[in-house]
Parts: sequence; C-alpha cells; structure tokens
Amino acid sequence: MDLKELSLTVEKGNAKKVKELVVQAIEEKIDPATILNEGMISAMAEVGTKFKNNEIYVPEMLIAARAMSAGLQVLEPILAETGVKPIGKAIIGTVKGDLHDIGKNLCAMMVEGAGIEVYDLGIDVPAEEFVKKAEELGADIVVISALLTTTMPYIQEVIDSFNKSSVRDKYYIMIGGAPVTEEFAEKVGADLYTPDAATAGEKAKEYLVSVKV
Repeated sequence: MDLKELSLTVEKGNAKKVKELVVQAIEEKIDPATILNEGMISAMAEVGTKFKNNEIYVPEMLIAARAMSAGLQVLEPILAETGVKPIGKAIIGTVKGDLHDIGKNLCAMMVEGAGIEVYDLGIDVPAEEFVKKAEELGADIVVISALLTTTMPYIQEVIDSFNKSSVRDKYYIMIGGAPVTEEFAEKVGADLYTPDAATAGEKAKEYLVSVKV
C-alpha cells in the first residue's frame, strides 16, 4: 500500500479508515517505524503547518489528532515488540485552579503526533505533581498550560518547585495558553513559549532532536 493514503486519511480525520490502513500496512509487512513516520507523524506535521497558515482551525486539528491516536492504538504494541521507541518523553498539565483542558488536550495530541511519548497530568495540577511525575517518568520535557489570567501566576509556582527540588536543569519547560506571552515566559524562567499546539509539537521535536544528535 502507499503510505500517502494513510497520511491523507489522518489529515482528513477518518479514524476508522486510519485503523484499517494501519492494519493493512502491518499485514503487508511494512516497517512499523515507517508506518509511524511516513504515515502518521508526517500527516500531523502537515496539519500543524496548515493550522499556522490559517488553512484549517482547531476542530480540524482535533479530528486529525484523534484519527492519529486511533492508528497509534493499533501500532503501538507492534512498535514496542520491534523495539521502536519514542524520541523522548513529555508530561503536560493545566495548572492548579484552572479547569480548562481543550487547549491542553490538543497540545498533548500534537506533541504525541511529533513522535513523543506524552503523559497527561490533566487539569488543576499542583506544582509538586509536575515535579513528582517528571522525576517518576524520566521526562525530557514539561509542558505547562494556563488559560486564565488568574491562574497564570501558578506557572511560576511550578517552575519554582523544579528549582527548589534542584532538578530544574534536567527539564525543558514549555508554557502556553491564551494569556501567556513571550515576555511572561522569560519572566518566570521557562525555556520556551509556544503560541499554539502545532508549534508546541514542532518545537518539542526540534529540541529532542537537537539534544540527542
């Protein structure tokens, strides 16, 4: 089969068809890493580019990301068996006091779509939980989301917790959310501010590739 068909199906967000095509690719003995990279990760990169160019919007991104997740459900056990590993690990969560999750969920999907294992802490996450899980899972990247001006200060609390635990240098901290800015990221000591989910996935991958070369 032509993996371009799988890639286009992911872009269109047809989860059922994506599953079928992944199964077909496996049956045809196509290398699982090739299925992942050429059939799905490439699709999400294209989705991210289209989003940044205003050719598609959040609903289309969510649908495509869910289609990829459906394909990954089929592919991940095969990848594990063949020893194909993600390029890195990330944890993501919305800070304490903030119950918004749509942006955070989309960001998690796009980071996963970049070939990174993602552990979602959920919403209303205390600062110490970010540190605990990052250490427990051996994460490379910590992604912190805040969607309200009133909860933005908790991003500082999370970063302060990493500093107090003397583990700050182990992690690449990315932050985002509607009220967050580049200036705020510099002020709180984050490594990177990303304006949208597509950029988050792209920059997370760039970072991991750069440190693991």
